[in-house]
This record gives sequence, C-alpha cells and structure tokens, in this order.
Amino acid sequence: MFARLALCSHLPPRNRLSNIHPASIRTFSQNKFSLPRPHGKSFVHRSELKQAKRIVVKLGSAVVTRGDECGLALGRLASIVEQVAVLQNQGREMMIVTSGAVAFGRQRLRHEILLSQSVRQALHSGQNQLKEMSVPVLEARACAAAGQSGLMALYEAMFTQYSTCTAQILVTNLDFHDEQKRRNLNSTLHELLRMNIVPIINTNDAVVPPPVPNSDLQGVISIKDNDSLAARLSVEMKADLLIALSDVEGLYDSPPGTDDAKLIDIFYPGDQQSVKYGSKSRVGIGGMEAKVKAALWALQGGTSVVIASGTHPKVTGHVITDIMEGKKVGTFFSEVKPAGPTVEQQTEMARHAGRTLASLHPEQRGEIICCLAELLTEKKEEILSANKRDLELAAASGRMSQPMINRLSLSTAKLNSLAIGLRQLAVSSRDSVGRVLRRTRVANNLELEQITVPIGVLLVIFESRPDCLPQVSALAIASGNALLLKGGSEASNTNKILHQLTQEALSIHGVTDAIQLVSTREEVEDLCRLDKLIDLIIPRGSSQLVRNIQRAAKGIPVLGHSEGVCHVYIDQDASIDKAIDVVRDSKCDYPAACNAMETLLIHRDLLRTPIFDQLIDMLRTEHVKIHAGPKFASYLTFSPSEVMSLRTEYGDLECCIEVVDSMQDAVDHIHKYGSSHTDVIVTESEETAEQFLQQVDSACVFWNSSSRFADGYRFGLGAEVGISTARIHARGPVGLEGLLTTKWVLRGEGHTVADFSEQGSMKYLHENIPVPQGSFS
Repeated sequence: MFARLALCSHLPPRNRLSNIHPASIRTFSQNKFSLPRPHGKSFVHRSELKQAKRIVVKLGSAVVTRGDECGLALGRLASIVEQVAVLQNQGREMMIVTSGAVAFGRQRLRHEILLSQSVRQALHSGQNQLKEMSVPVLEARACAAAGQSGLMALYEAMFTQYSTCTAQILVTNLDFHDEQKRRNLNSTLHELLRMNIVPIINTNDAVVPPPVPNSDLQGVISIKDNDSLAARLSVEMKADLLIALSDVEGLYDSPPGTDDAKLIDIFYPGDQQSVKYGSKSRVGIGGMEAKVKAALWALQGGTSVVIASGTHPKVTGHVITDIMEGKKVGTFFSEVKPAGPTVEQQTEMARHAGRTLASLHPEQRGEIICCLAELLTEKKEEILSANKRDLELAAASGRMSQPMINRLSLSTAKLNSLAIGLRQLAVSSRDSVGRVLRRTRVANNLELEQITVPIGVLLVIFESRPDCLPQVSALAIASGNALLLKGGSEASNTNKILHQLTQEALSIHGVTDAIQLVSTREEVEDLCRLDKLIDLIIPRGSSQLVRNIQRAAKGIPVLGHSEGVCHVYIDQDASIDKAIDVVRDSKCDYPAACNAMETLLIHRDLLRTPIFDQLIDMLRTEHVKIHAGPKFASYLTFSPSEVMSLRTEYGDLECCIEVVDSMQDAVDHIHKYGSSHTDVIVTESEETAEQFLQQVDSACVFWNSSSRFADGYRFGLGAEVGISTARIHARGPVGLEGLLTTKWVLRGEGHTVADFSEQGSMKYLHENIPVPQGSFS
C-alpha cells in the first residue's frame, strides 16, 4: 500500500541537526519578511491537487479535542494520522500544524487536582464519604505546559505504527522578529523533510501572550492562532497545499445552520464581501473569519488552500485523501474565476427554466421538439464536421477501443433516424404532463385527483454517444423536466454543437436554460453528491461507469442498468432459419450496444446437429470470436478458449456459448448469470415459449425476436433515456412515461378533518369518478 517506508533506523546522517532530538525541536521565526518566493502559481482547479508535493495539514482545536473540551478525540486523530502517513509514504512532504495541547493538559491537570482533593479529604475526614469536589478554573498556559509533551508523545506513538518519524517544533509570535531565527526555522524544516520526518508544529501556548488585535504589519500576517501560523509556514516553506480542518464543512455564504446557508465550493479573493460569518467554534480562538483571512494570505503567496471538516464522522476517515484526489470536499480557494457559471448555478438555472417549461402548453413543447428535429437535418454538415474532429482525436489518442469509437460515430442515417424519432415523440407526448390518472369523490364537494407531473431536475451522464444528447433532451422537453447533461470529453465537439441546437430550439418559447451542458471539469462523483439540486441520475455508458455512479450517488435515485449480459436460448424445437437470423442480428447488428447478445445458450440435444453446425459457421463467417462455457467445453476435444466469466459483457464481436439441459435450465442460468436486461427464446413450441416468457425475470423477454428490439424507438416510445433493470418506477426502455411522477390535487370548500369525526357532520364517500381519455387537470 505504501510507495516506500520511512524507517527511523535507516535515516541518513543528520548533519546540521546532529545536536537536536527530532522529538523535541524548538525553533523560531520572525515577523518582518516579504513573501519568500516570487508568488508561485497556486492550483486553479481541484483536479490539480493530485500534483501537490508539499502539504501542510492544520488541525483545529475542535478537530483534535473531544466534545467536552477535556482530552483528545483519539479515534478522529488516529484516522487523520493514518491519512498523513499514507501520503508521506507515497513520497509527499507532509507537515502538521496542530492544536490540542491546552485540552490535553486540562485533562491531566483536572485529573491530578481531583485526585489530590480526594486524598486530602480522606485524610482529614477519615471517612469514605467525601464532599462534592469542584475543579478551579485552569489557566490556559499552565494547561499547555502540562499537555505539550503528552500530545507529542501521542503523535509519535501513532505515526510509529506507519514507520514514520515525527519532530516537534514550537514557535511564538514574539519570536518572529529575528531574521536569523526565521532562517533557522526554514533550515530546520527543510532538513526534517529531507530526512522524511513529519514536522509537527504548534504555537508555544505555555508562554505565548494574548493575541493583540489588528497587529498585522504591511504585507505580513501575524501569528494570532494556528490558522495564521499554518498560513505563514505554508508560504515560508513554499507548500503546494494547505488543508485546514475545522468543525464545519467549509465556508458558507451565511452562518451555518441558517435556513439559506449554502456551502461555497470554490471561493475567490473578490468574494469575501458577500460572506456573513457566524460565531467561533466551541474551543477555537480564530473563527471562520480568521481562517478565510489566513487562507487568502496563503493563496496570495502561491499556496492552494482547502478548508474542510475534520470532525464529521462520515468523512473524517478519508477527508484528506479525498481532497488530494480532487473531490468536492470543503471549500477550495482559487485565484482564477471561471468564465461560465458553476455546476450548482447551472442546476439552479435549469430548475427555474424547467418549471416554466412544465407550465407550457403541450403543443408548445411539441413545437420545441419538432424544431430540434428540423435543426438536426438542417445542420447535419456542421454536426458531422464536429463529429469528425472528435473521431480524429480519438484515433490519434489510441486510448479508445473500436466499440467505443463506433458509439462515438455519427452518420447522416443516424441523424435522420433521430429526427424521425423526435417528430414521433412530439406527437405522442402531447397528453403527458398534467394528465389525470385517477379522480375520487372523497366527500360532497371534496374531490381528489392524481395527475402526472415532471420529476424535476435530471442528470444524464453519458459516454461517447453524442446521439444520446438530442434523444434525452427531447424526452426532457416532452416531460417538462429540467436537464443537466455531462458528456464524455471524447465527444466534446459534437456535444457542444448538439447542445447549441437544443438551446436554439428551446429559445422559441423562452426556456433556453432548461437544458444545461456541464462543460467544466467536474468529476462524476462530485455531480452525484448534489442531492439537494438533482432529483434523478440516468447513466448512459459502460457497465463500469454505471456501477461507479450507483456507488457514488448519495441520496439521489439512479435509473439504469450496470450491465447488458443478454442471452439467446435456442430450444430443441427451434426453427433453423429463425435461430440463425435471430442470433446473427442479436450479436452482429451492433455488437457495442447494451442489448446485443453476449451468451448463446443451446439445448443439449442440438449438439452435433445441422442447426448447431450452421450456427457455428454463421458466427465464424461474421468473425465472431467464441468462448466456451464449462459445459460446452466438456463436450469438445479441442474447444475454443474457455470463458473467464459467464457474466461477461463483451461489447464486441465476441460471445460465450454454453450448453443447457432444458428450458428450465436455461432460465436458471439466466437468473444466475444474467443482468435482467433482455433475454430471448427461439422455439416453435408455444407452450415452452410462454413458460420462458413468464419465468424469466428480466426487463425485456422476447420470443423468436432479436434482442436488439429492446429499444425505445423500436418500441414506439419515440426515444429513450436508457434501459432500466430496476424493480420500481420504470423498467426496460425508459421513455416519456418513465420521466414522470404524480402529485395529488384536492379541491374542497373549507372542509376540515374534524368534520369527519364521530361528532362531525360529514361522511367519507370515496367514490371513483370516471376519467375521460385525454382528461387534463
């Protein structure tokens, strides 16, 4: 797990530190100094944090201490130490600025005082019954003096578990006036880092005077707390990154806990006037305002800064590593403000415009979709030109497989097919939003309706399939949903022009912002955390992408399937011609599709018969690579390569062949190894076929039909957002109906629940009222 181990016994000679024990180093710095480097460039985006080499981790008092402010939060501290040690052993240079000496000392002194009092009372009274004891208020500097050595010993013990050495450095603000002492600090820290030792730095609270307000010098931040100390040291040591851990998740636009408080993902130097600060933490002396001031000063000196929570039980164990991986954790400080809106702003814009879209007349939404269909054919040359650039870049990179390139490719035929599907959708969707599903007379003059409404904001994440963009956009328009699109970088040119055409169509009724294309460098996992902004995630892409999204989505439902392991079962009563046609089309028509056949199941009685031989010859003619299942391999003297897994989705001209003993054996195989996507039986026995159709628990089950029919357009849905193997809401090809939910509307005349009590004057009727076809609320 570690890239290397830093064993203390194998350290090189200490040279200038030969007279200093690494466990107790006390050095000083000075106050008056200009920034020690010519303002190196800080990182512009979170994804660049992976490149950080020298990192300062600042642990606030609320992170290090327990909730009772007496003693240390050992579990929390241990997880932070583990993360720091892992990064150190990966070859990074880690430094810690820590609080906690006062709290640790307070715990020790309270224990000693209580013990002393109990002994004295026992001696004086001679009885076991002791009077209630009180602990006097303990002076902070005395607590720091008592706790400093114990805190360091604890750090040493924890880091020793990871073969990592530590060294203690104590500084005070009064020591920041001497140029020689500043050089000593710099030299000491560089030597420790060279020897792979983690410096643990703290203000010497045993002798430090109370902070003097407004004592900053021109261009210099004075040491009032560990926030300013961490900022000073980060700049002095030319650190790439400062991670400041506190008891809040980051910086909010208003005090945390207030109704409208929102976590700020990225903070820019010009934004500080728009932030309202809350109260300080229970034990810290700096507060958020001090943290922001220190962070901006460090940012000015070329050090990137992230303020995050070190106390949240769900994130503490990986908060530092998550930040290093570029995940959206806490608040990231950046000097460069992007030209466009943030993804959160895009989502808010989409939601607002989406509500207007939902309120349009059905004919107006249909007009938008028809306009988009026209644009796809009118602008086909521009679309294909952009697509050609994407294909050329994909080929030049050499990183994409042929199936992925096939999915990326557009053609005139594909665009024409898309346009036909969109026009079909525009007509069929006119009675979708606001349709009355049920009407009930609850009581006299009290009527209840259940009506269809949009889900809200959809996030569709898709890979290398630009044709997905107009399909999904049209469905979102028809269903009145706002839409956030995240396409793969490999199709960026095609996606850009398709999104421009979509917004051009939306503009005819003033809802341009209802569909947004996320073009910023947002990680998919970060998008999946926007549970307060997004109502449904729909992944379109590889099984790995879908699985990653299903794992990452926190509190947001995911509609889709992780794999398309589709089966075709050739029964003993199958027609030769039908079997060959269905298998050829299911595997060879479009091998990269999720509804392509991946496993061919053959009844045992068909082995060494003409139907078996013709199937094998056809697959060889079509250049399909065959993998033998365990049973099939046992029948052959010289078999093809044996399959590694019966759950494989090849996505190419490859398939597995396996032998089964009966229709029931085929059903059992499908349930064990399939993905509940699409499964097919080829047989002339209606009884066998009906049993198969009833027993196979997949989203799509076909008889004598290619698995490639599992598609929204072929089902007559006009378009689809994907195929779902979920058990609730929507299953199979998900078209317009799958993007709608319902709400209940009750119309009364001052009715109250009290009217229906035993003493009330009204009775429930609960009469069903017929709903005419095409009835709208």
